[in-house]
Amino acid sequence: MTNLADNLTATAERFPDRPAIKLDDLVLTWSDVQAGAQRVAGMLRSKGIGPGDRVGMVLPNVPPFPVIFYGALTVGAVVVPMNPLLKGREVKYYLEDSGASIVFAWKDMAEEAGKGASEVGIECVEVGTDFADVLAQHDPVTEVVSREDDDDVVLLYTSGTTGQPKGAQLTHHSMSTNAATSAETLIEITEDDVVMGCLPLFHVFGLTCGLNASVLKGSCLTLVPRFDPEKALEVVGRDKVTVFEGVPTMYAALLHAKGADAADMSSLRTCISGGSAMPVEVMKSFEKKFDCIVLEGYGLSETSPVASFNQPGQERKPGSIGTEVRGCEMKVVDDDGNEVPQGEKGEIVIKGENVMKGYWGRDEATAESIKDGWFATGDVATRDEDGYFFIVDRKKDLIIRGGYNVYPREVEEALYEHEAVREVAVIGIKDDSLGEEVGAAVALKEGASVEVEELQAFAKDRLAAYKYPRAVWIVEELPKGPTGKILRREVNAPENGS
Repeated sequence: MTNLADNLTATAERFPDRPAIKLDDLVLTWSDVQAGAQRVAGMLRSKGIGPGDRVGMVLPNVPPFPVIFYGALTVGAVVVPMNPLLKGREVKYYLEDSGASIVFAWKDMAEEAGKGASEVGIECVEVGTDFADVLAQHDPVTEVVSREDDDDVVLLYTSGTTGQPKGAQLTHHSMSTNAATSAETLIEITEDDVVMGCLPLFHVFGLTCGLNASVLKGSCLTLVPRFDPEKALEVVGRDKVTVFEGVPTMYAALLHAKGADAADMSSLRTCISGGSAMPVEVMKSFEKKFDCIVLEGYGLSETSPVASFNQPGQERKPGSIGTEVRGCEMKVVDDDGNEVPQGEKGEIVIKGENVMKGYWGRDEATAESIKDGWFATGDVATRDEDGYFFIVDRKKDLIIRGGYNVYPREVEEALYEHEAVREVAVIGIKDDSLGEEVGAAVALKEGASVEVEELQAFAKDRLAAYKYPRAVWIVEELPKGPTGKILRREVNAPENGS
């Protein structure tokens, strides 16, 4: 029996006065975080909320987030984190689908969250700068409720690339072990580290590798409520950040930010990238500019999230997502579930302590995704002779042009090598004769200019004839999800095709 909140109790006992959570000038110690969480637990208990009840959270990266999260866990509740940018109808869906009993919403998001809550008929607690005064009215609950390893701790809703979002049931065991694996064997953090908290905490990457790993080890998490590259550079220098965790678009943004040349990044010792594949050119440029190593990993909401990693002390292969992490097995299989020969393409399937229990209320979807304990990721990859995995692409992003398979990632990698290209997303465009044509939306670096014909010729030089994009168009920005991941499915080709 365990409860993820036990980690906070242990850390608050070991390091009561050490800085735990920072947001600019505001600093909470570990004893502050624990005291706040205990009063949140008291508030919830006074409302009859306890083990197994779902508690919604609509908060950005602000100090009340960890306080409410661990307060809900203290009474044995299950947390449903949500993107603060959701509209009322979207919040309603999450609350209704999860059966939440209450929702906490940051003051700037309380109006939309409140609309969703009122339609479902539950209370929306507005969280603002006076939240400590609100909590002071409630008696603390000092004892953490025991939970079984297999009990849900969070419902993390997947992005819903097909159909409605589904709630991945992560358990106390899966989240505890993945936080420990991340902290101990991958990031190698201690109480002396300062971790950059610019990944959203409502997302599994930020929640596990940022918040839960920091709580486990007693490191300080310095928060950035909304990612801004110039602000991030300032925070790294100001707070002497030692561990930076981000998605590839964050690294690209830092590279090209104003002030990047003058920024003090000397405190960084480890940079972690995940969420989507990092273009090799971005990785090389970042490492050269800031004199640090970027370690790339891989995971999903359904795997708590970390499944593989370019692990410290082992060979690092740029472009690879590394090898399986502790407590996790991965293999590459064909459509019949048989492991493919080394070097051949197949779908990644994952088994281990990090895999979710299932999708909340969706037995059919769970059975489709998990067969004999193996979770089917939908990601296409190869595995080399050393056991390193290389993502080729998402199954659903595959472009079939005239009967030939084209993987967007490969085309994107070629275009990223062009000196003017900042970001690129490759998609399939419906074509009457070929079925699909290859198209590329390209965002340029500040001050850069290039003709689309030059980009086409550049790609044609580097790719097989059937792969290079016949349609290229320039955009100011590419659509991104809450973590900054480029959303290919929201990229649309212009009507004239170029």
